[in-house]
Amino acid sequence: METESLLPRVKKTALTLLKLPLLFLLLYIFICSLDILSSAFQLVGGRAAGEIFQKNAILSNPVAGMVVGILVTVLVQSSSTSTSIAVSLVSSGLLEVQSAIPIIMGANIGTSVTNTIVALMQVGHREEFERAFAGATVHDCFNWLSVAVLLPLEVISGVLRHLSQAIVNILQLRRGDDAPELLKVLTKPLTKLVIQLDKSVLTALATDDQIQTNRSMVKRWCKSAVTKENKTLWGAQNLSRKTYKCKHLFVDSSLSDLAIGLILLVCSLLVLCVSLLLLVKLLNSLLRGQLANVINKILNTDFPPPFTWVTGYLALLAGAGLTFLIQSSSVFTSAITPLIGVGVISIERAYPLTLGSNLGTTGTALLAALASRADKLAAATQVALCHFFFNLFGILLWYPIPATRLPIRLATALGKCTARYRWFAVLYLVLFFLLFPLVVFALSMAGWKVLTGIGVPVMILTISVIMINVLQAQRPEFLPPILQNWNFLPVWLTSLQPWDNLITRVTLWCGQTRGCLRRNDGPDASGRGEWKENVDSPEPDESQINQTKQYNRSSWVLKRNEESRTKKSTRSLTSENNMPNYEKHTDFQNWSTKL
Repeated sequence: METESLLPRVKKTALTLLKLPLLFLLLYIFICSLDILSSAFQLVGGRAAGEIFQKNAILSNPVAGMVVGILVTVLVQSSSTSTSIAVSLVSSGLLEVQSAIPIIMGANIGTSVTNTIVALMQVGHREEFERAFAGATVHDCFNWLSVAVLLPLEVISGVLRHLSQAIVNILQLRRGDDAPELLKVLTKPLTKLVIQLDKSVLTALATDDQIQTNRSMVKRWCKSAVTKENKTLWGAQNLSRKTYKCKHLFVDSSLSDLAIGLILLVCSLLVLCVSLLLLVKLLNSLLRGQLANVINKILNTDFPPPFTWVTGYLALLAGAGLTFLIQSSSVFTSAITPLIGVGVISIERAYPLTLGSNLGTTGTALLAALASRADKLAAATQVALCHFFFNLFGILLWYPIPATRLPIRLATALGKCTARYRWFAVLYLVLFFLLFPLVVFALSMAGWKVLTGIGVPVMILTISVIMINVLQAQRPEFLPPILQNWNFLPVWLTSLQPWDNLITRVTLWCGQTRGCLRRNDGPDASGRGEWKENVDSPEPDESQINQTKQYNRSSWVLKRNEESRTKKSTRSLTSENNMPNYEKHTDFQNWSTKL
């Protein structure tokens, strides 16, 4: 008996142990697909991003610089790439640090789109999707709110520029070692077999270098590590680097950069979706029961009073340290998004982890700046310090005081909204990361007068609506009667339900139209389910017409009998008032079962 009872436990333990290596394998494939996805975006939109950076006159406008940072980072899916382009422009004298700071702020916003896309993969389960989308958009809300406060402050006072310049002047800057690459060491053996890019082409496009503008971004020739040759007569050693043909899938391809990028984009998105779905299912199978409760208590429990506040700051340091090790805030936030969805990490705990991730990626950028060439050292360090202080001031604004943690409230509201109206998630991504930056960029190209004439009234209207909403919820008596609610406006302006009804009707209509076309285009046009009139079919004879009439008459009789039985049962239920309570309850259950 004991042996039989131990056998299921042994099987369960063995199955759990087998799932753990599979979990790490799926996580590795997920991270590699993110890396290849970034390369695909650079191939597809890299040239457009480089051409955007050539608009130096437009970049002098801080709002335009911010949206350029968003667009470029969304196009190349890498904030480090857009930051390095900005550093190259500053060091070459084509762009001032004052104009580069809004670009860095926009890059901070654009890098948060990756984990929001990852959250869409959990759209199949409503509760998981609500938690995952809220956990992903808390990063977006933090960045948008920080830019809304710090960008005007920077334009007025230049606090980030002056502070970073003072630190650069104080420090004795020396060229250091390269930044650590822990994650690249693990993923590069696989990703470099798929694609290798020459990122210097992006910098050449941004700096308008005509020599390298027409080069392909796909790397064809690679250089080996520095090797030492024989000593010369004076005792010195010759250093040389050998060139060899790269080894990846597209090294001999004659396709254009756009075609290769589209192929990689489709394949990486497919691998990303499949690995994420399998990862979520595996986490659901592992993290349930007592194990899930234990992990929830470990990750989401605070220290006992009066040291409750220490827990959040430890989570912040943990997020910064892990991001510094793996060298990518996008990978870190995208990796914890499925954990938020399955309920392992709460959004209150994910918030300091995300803020720490923002700090960690600036530390990596600072080390990379210190490893740059001597002519770019000061500019790269100053831009990296501006990035660091921007995130630090954002944390000081939106974390230490619990009442100021607005990103959590906004992200929770977005999660609830997208759980009810799932199409709103796609609208959110397109609106805030594509349409809004494109419209602002187009207005900037028209001139600062046009941008100010349209932007200022829109900002005043937005702020007024927000203030009225707050007063309606907190102090409605301070408002005139007409503004105490939005009933005087059309319903489609105050609720998403009419839009949801419209989308539902359009979706159903498209489904019915597709079904009609499928039936009309079928091989047997005269078979059952024909929707269009068949001219070639013979006229029905009298016997077929009589059979149809008899069938319709019998269906009508059955329907009438069913309605009469329903009415009689309802009448008998309402007339029985003198029965005991128990008998009434039993009979009601029987009748309800019949109904």
